[in-house]
Amino acid sequence: MPFNAQPGLLREVLRSTRGVWIALLALVAIGTFWNVPARTGELAVALPAPAIDNPKAAGPLQTAVIAGGCFWGVQGVFQHAKGVKQALSGYSGGEKSSADYEKVGSGRTGHAESVQIVFDPKEISYGDILRIYFSVAHDPTELNRQGPDVGTQYRSAIFYGDASQQRIAQAYIDQLRKARAFARPIVTRVDPLKGFYPAEAYHQDFLVRNPTYPYIVINDLPKIANLKRLLPDQYREKPVLTAAAS
Repeated sequence: MPFNAQPGLLREVLRSTRGVWIALLALVAIGTFWNVPARTGELAVALPAPAIDNPKAAGPLQTAVIAGGCFWGVQGVFQHAKGVKQALSGYSGGEKSSADYEKVGSGRTGHAESVQIVFDPKEISYGDILRIYFSVAHDPTELNRQGPDVGTQYRSAIFYGDASQQRIAQAYIDQLRKARAFARPIVTRVDPLKGFYPAEAYHQDFLVRNPTYPYIVINDLPKIANLKRLLPDQYREKPVLTAAAS
């Protein structure tokens, strides 16, 4: 769809492109003067499986909602995860009336850009989803930001739908903290799911439809490569699309 048909997307393209290049220039400068390696979407951590999890078993489809920066990349990662039947970009944490891209972008709605994951518990567990989330989908040590995107709408958060999800999520965070899996403290929030509101149509399947867009190339395609490299048993080559699911 032409960008001029979607003012919100045009603003996102301009904002993200500007942010990406500013970030890249800053990283180059840092690397030049202080010999510090640049951090991009290639950051990934090999993590153990959750010690506490629900066993894989046949049953009705289940749903997980997570947030970890721009929803384009998070959705893209889980579209390549085996057992995921749908990954939908949207908003969680605020009211339905403010679940709008322009409003959420202000950082004042309480919403986080989120992804709703519908999965088959026989093929992938809730704990498996969290392992992917923490290891390749985002950096859980960044507070209210991810890479070039800054604001509470880009926070790291798990929105649990029931007591079982809350228990598994909190136990896994505790497990990773005790194992010192990350060099910096985990800042991921574990909050009750009060609602999930799908994002505008032009945000859905964005990574799949725009694989050469600079933001996607720099920040998100490496995440999918890392999923294939670090968790090959949970990777599938052909992504599941929201259009197909609907």
